[in-house]
Amino acid sequence: MNSLPLHPAIVHIPIGLAMLMPVLAAGFAWAIWTGRMGLRAWLTIVALQGLLVGSALGAINTGSSEEERVEQVVPERALHQHEAFAEQFAWASGAAMVLSALVLLGHRRSVAGALTAVTVIATVAVAGLGLRVGHAGGQLVYGHNAASAYVRSAIQSLDSSPMPRPSGRQDDARGRDDGRRR
Repeated sequence: MNSLPLHPAIVHIPIGLAMLMPVLAAGFAWAIWTGRMGLRAWLTIVALQGLLVGSALGAINTGSSEEERVEQVVPERALHQHEAFAEQFAWASGAAMVLSALVLLGHRRSVAGALTAVTVIATVAVAGLGLRVGHAGGQLVYGHNAASAYVRSAIQSLDSSPMPRPSGRQDDARGRDDGRRR
């Protein structure tokens, strides 16, 4: 498993959060506007935006550490396009996080209400950028076969690790467990 890349596992966190944030932000904004929740509930949105930014930066970091290996397989231009989209996504996520935090500083209800609306719009924009960076990553994997940079080492890793047999069982000639103890 050490030869498999960490980047594909990490990238799903910010992309998934980016898709959820418009729905959550709109729901929280509506609940605050209608008085069903207090403004403090908005801290949940700020925290989730912070998680989105942190996971986006983590995805960029893991992608950068794996870039050299993948460049051997995919066109450098396509890889750099994906990287540029990822950076734009991270910056926009950070801007949406700042906007979401400003909601809590709005001392007047009208200011807080306007900032929640702007934050909801920002989360929609971030979701769009998330789709774009995810599509570019998918093109690397499925269009340019980026995963092939890891296939050979993964197969070698599997071949070198012996598969343990369950103790106390023997398989018959057809590979079925006959229940006998050794």
